[in-house]
Amino acid sequence: MDKLLFGTVLVQVVLTLVMMVLMGKRRFKAAKNRELPFKAFRLMDLTGANEQVITASRNFDNQFQLPVLYLFAVAFAMQFAVVDLSLVILGWLFVISRLAHAYVHVGANHVRLRFAVYVFGALMLLLFWLRLSMAYLLA
Repeated sequence: MDKLLFGTVLVQVVLTLVMMVLMGKRRFKAAKNRELPFKAFRLMDLTGANEQVITASRNFDNQFQLPVLYLFAVAFAMQFAVVDLSLVILGWLFVISRLAHAYVHVGANHVRLRFAVYVFGALMLLLFWLRLSMAYLLA
């Protein structure tokens, strides 16, 4: 079971790296096309940047919010040796929600859909932590 759960971590790491590359490409393109002055990068002031630059930057930042809580939970689950099928399923649902959130955010950026996917992922994370806590405290 640990390997199935660790797979979710690998997918989350790859997603974060993909978002970093996308963010970089969009920033370089904006700078190259003079849509964003080079000095904006000194303080990362993206005021006036186009929506594609901002959404990619925000999404990259998002990969260090809820996912950090998830990565800690996975580390605890493995350390405590309490990984079971329920944690694996919740983990995959969380990571799939992160993939969907990123796709919507840097794509069409449909706010209601993005929010619904975010809330679903947050709920999966909450359930993961509750199940982890029960497994550890009742073991």
